[in-house]
Amino acid sequence: MSLQASPVDRLPVTLTGYRVVITGAASGIGLVVAQSFADAGAQVFISDLSADALADALAANPALRGTVCDVSDTSAIRDMFNAASAELGGVDVLINNAGVAGPIGPIEDLSIAAVESTFAINNVAQFSCAQEAVKLMPASGGAIINLSSVAGRLAFRNRSAYATAKWGVVGFTRSLALELGAKGIRVNAILPGHVNGDRFRTVWSTRAKERGITFEEMKAEVVEFSCLQSTVEMQDIANMALYLASPFGKMITGQALSVCAGVEMMP
Repeated sequence: MSLQASPVDRLPVTLTGYRVVITGAASGIGLVVAQSFADAGAQVFISDLSADALADALAANPALRGTVCDVSDTSAIRDMFNAASAELGGVDVLINNAGVAGPIGPIEDLSIAAVESTFAINNVAQFSCAQEAVKLMPASGGAIINLSSVAGRLAFRNRSAYATAKWGVVGFTRSLALELGAKGIRVNAILPGHVNGDRFRTVWSTRAKERGITFEEMKAEVVEFSCLQSTVEMQDIANMALYLASPFGKMITGQALSVCAGVEMMP
């Protein structure tokens, strides 16, 4: 049975009073996560590299607040958390969503500068954001949710920089959970699979064109490599984040939770 056409509702949790910071949240998964937390009653502060995308997101979602931030710049991250603290009065939940795909190609052809940029945004930025968020979390604890990928468990030919970065997110998550547990701060990672959206269409349309087939034919091949024969909706990712941040997830920490329709299970 295919689940691709099934609508996904927001997880019905209430997070009134929660103060949430989400990076890379002016579009895509990040924006859906931000909207979901706001709809659940949380106070949400978002950041994004694109000033235009951020302005559009804030205009369309009056409950959200935010600022432009280049997460590859640690001083910009500090400024962003200062702004978030001024708006929210503290932080209960950090969602490290910002990330990049990095260079594609055989290792001998990759630019070291591009590889370093991949690690700066996908790894160092999460570290820096966690540093700042922990300083603003209450004595009662909090939650950090890091976005990784199924690439954080699998190997990908010609995607060594991206896969390495996403494996690194999982290692960082587990180490930080161990370190911060005594402070009541839970740390988990979400590993999305093939998520419906503009990025999915762009990537697989390009590959379809290279092979001389339609996007629909390419997508059908992609979903065959998942147990549920389906892609994932952005709301599925948001629902996992809601659960982990809520009291329902109070005993979950140090985990790398895949939301991938079972891609990892396929040979």
